[in-house]
Amino acid sequence: MCLQALLPRPAPHASFIQEGSALRSVSVDLNNDASLLIDIPDALCERDKVKFTVHTKTTLSSFQKPEFSVPRQHEDFIWLHDTLVETEDYAGLIIPPAPPKPDFESPREKMHKLGEGEATMTKEEYTKMKQELEAEYLAVFKKTVQVHEVFLQRLSSHPVLSKDRNFQIFLEYDQDLSVRRKNAKEMFGGFFKNMVKSADEVLIAGVKEVDDFFEQEKTFLLDYFSKIKEATAKAEKMTRSHKNIADDYIRLSATLNSLSAEESTNYYIIKFCLKLFQNFLRVCLKKVEGRVASDEELKLTELLRYYMRDIQAAKDLLYRRARALADYENSNKALDKARLKGKDVSQAEEHQKRCLQKFDTLSESGKKELTNFKARRVVAFRKNLVEMAELEVKHAKNNMTLLQGCIELLSGN
Repeated sequence: MCLQALLPRPAPHASFIQEGSALRSVSVDLNNDASLLIDIPDALCERDKVKFTVHTKTTLSSFQKPEFSVPRQHEDFIWLHDTLVETEDYAGLIIPPAPPKPDFESPREKMHKLGEGEATMTKEEYTKMKQELEAEYLAVFKKTVQVHEVFLQRLSSHPVLSKDRNFQIFLEYDQDLSVRRKNAKEMFGGFFKNMVKSADEVLIAGVKEVDDFFEQEKTFLLDYFSKIKEATAKAEKMTRSHKNIADDYIRLSATLNSLSAEESTNYYIIKFCLKLFQNFLRVCLKKVEGRVASDEELKLTELLRYYMRDIQAAKDLLYRRARALADYENSNKALDKARLKGKDVSQAEEHQKRCLQKFDTLSESGKKELTNFKARRVVAFRKNLVEMAELEVKHAKNNMTLLQGCIELLSGN
C-alpha cells in the first residue's frame, strides 16, 4: 500500500491527546545526522495496542515543517518495514529489522492472578505486590517503546533509507495512516513466498561464490547467528533466575513473618530477628534483585535479541545478492544457447547486461553495508556492556550497604 498521495495534502499540526500514563523510552545513540532527529517521547497503551507519538526535528527542506509529532501504531511500523524490504532499489541494503509486536500478556496475567488472590493477603502485602507488578508492566512498556524508537533511528541515520518517500510520509503525515492488517490470502502468499525462498536457498547453495569477501561474511554470519542465539537463551535464563530470586524473597519473608507471629515468650530475640529479616528481605533485597533483572533485560538480553533479528537482515542481503548471481549465471547460459541457435541474441545480451549490472550494484552496496554492520555491532555491544557493568556495580554496592546495615542492627540489639 503506497501512501505517497497523502503527504502533499495540507493538514494542521497533530496534537496527540494522552489519556493514560506516559513513559519516556531509553535514548539510543546511533550517531544520527542532526538534520533528522527522531524520538518517541510518549506512548499510550490501550489493551492490545500501543499508540506511539513519533516526534521529529529536521532541517531538511523536503519536509513541510522543522518539527512535528504524529500518532502511530505498531502496524504502521510493520507497513514501513515491509515497504522498504519490497523496494527493489534497496535490495543491496540491510533493512533494519521490524520491531516485534508488543506483548503485555505476562504482566497482565500476573495482575489478574493478584486480583484473584487479594482475599488471602494482608492489605500491605497486596499493595506491595501490586506496585511490583506495575513496575514490571512499565518495564515491558519501556522496552516496547525502545525497540520501536531504535527502528526509526536506524532509518534516519542511514544515508539512503532516510530519504525514502514512504519514510517521510510515516514521519510527517499527521492523520491515521489507516494501514490494514494482511488478510488470509496475503498471509498465505507470504507463507508461500517464504517456502519459495527456502527452495531458492537450496538451489543457490550450489552457486559458486566469486568474491572471497562475501564467502567469508556468509561463514561469519552463520556462525555468529548461532552464537548470538545461544547467548540469548543463556541471558534469558540468567534474567529469569534474578526474577525468581526476587520472588523467593517474598515467599521467604512471608514465612518468616508467620514464624515471628507465633505465640511464645521464650524466643523474643528470635522473633525480633525474624521480623527484621522479614522486612529486610521483602523491601530491600527484593527491590535490588528486581532492578538487576530489569537492567539485564534491557542492556543485555534485548541487545542480543535485537542482533538476532539484525543478523537475519544481513543474511537476507546475502540471499538477495546470491539470487542475483544465480540470475546472472543463468543469463550467461541463456545467451550461449541463443548464440548457438542464432536467435534472439540481442535480447539475451540485453538481459545478461541487466543481470550483471544488478549483481555488481548489489555487490558494491552489500560490501559497504556489511562493513558498517560489523562496526555498528561492536560499538553497540561495547556501549551496552559498559552500561550494564556500571549498573551491576551500583546494585552490588547497594546490596552490600543493605547487608551492612542489617548486621549493624543485629549487632546493636
